[in-house]
Amino acid sequence: MSFNSIFSPTLSPTPMTKIESEDIHIIARHSNWPSESIERTLSQKVYNNADSWKKFLKIFLLTLGLVFTVAGIIFFFAYNWADLNKFAKIGIIQGLITIATLLAMIPKFSITVRNTLLTAASLLVGVLFAVFGQIYQTGANAYDFFLAWSICITIWVLVSNFSPLWMLYLILINTVIFLYSEQVASWNAIELYTLLISVNALFLLSTIFLGFAKKNIPLWFTNTIALALVSFATIGMVVGIFGSQNLYFIILGFITAILYTMGAMYGIQNKRPFYLSIIPFSIIVMISAVFIKISDDAWMFLLTGVFIVASVSYLVTRLIGVQKKWIHEAGN
Repeated sequence: MSFNSIFSPTLSPTPMTKIESEDIHIIARHSNWPSESIERTLSQKVYNNADSWKKFLKIFLLTLGLVFTVAGIIFFFAYNWADLNKFAKIGIIQGLITIATLLAMIPKFSITVRNTLLTAASLLVGVLFAVFGQIYQTGANAYDFFLAWSICITIWVLVSNFSPLWMLYLILINTVIFLYSEQVASWNAIELYTLLISVNALFLLSTIFLGFAKKNIPLWFTNTIALALVSFATIGMVVGIFGSQNLYFIILGFITAILYTMGAMYGIQNKRPFYLSIIPFSIIVMISAVFIKISDDAWMFLLTGVFIVASVSYLVTRLIGVQKKWIHEAGN
């Protein structure tokens, strides 16, 4: 199979939304693509160059300015709280939300700026509810605050399809579950973490396989959700190991086993070393918890320490080997 039949550097290729390193590796294995051309394509299409760093810094500074602006608004209210009347307190926040939303609707601005403004408006909605609660002393549970915040920005989240805004939305949902469990439902730890794992797993799977209307999802976004999911699973399993092994613990273990298997398969098939590192590390923590559960004597702590050092060393060695193998396959 000739590489020129797939992509010719001398011709204008059909525009692509994004070329990932996995695509280049697959093409390289099944074509006569020269290694020099592979390196050039990786440098131009995959690896970060000066333009990529400029774009990153632009978005980073824009986001940093957004955070500082919202923080400044919060501190403004905190410092001048006693000197402002009710109308001023609520009116200022509503005015800022309206301005940010209207600016986000101006087509002249880039899509990144418009989505960032919408994210700012979403953050200000939380400030509005906090100010409202302080003025009228509603006495509502804390989870009501975050639940109302989540509901009110749902439309903006769906319309913008902006990864940072989706991350804020997911954080709010997890916070609602935590607070609802503590203040209303009184779930035990295993029930709580089972629900958190289920919600975040559903979100991660829909992000990876559905891609939110085929939009390119940043790698940091899926990795953050996966890290949170593995953290919840690890904490839940460790709590269950040291607690009572009831039906909920069995369900949690079953869900964790399925998700870890899917994550490992996805990491191997798509060459994602991140998944192949966090999942084994989580398993190492769980096994160490089993050892401590069996005995809390000094010799068991010593054995557990040796196990952690040996298993982590072996895991790092295997990951380095796998990484070298993938690089070698890409060059052939």
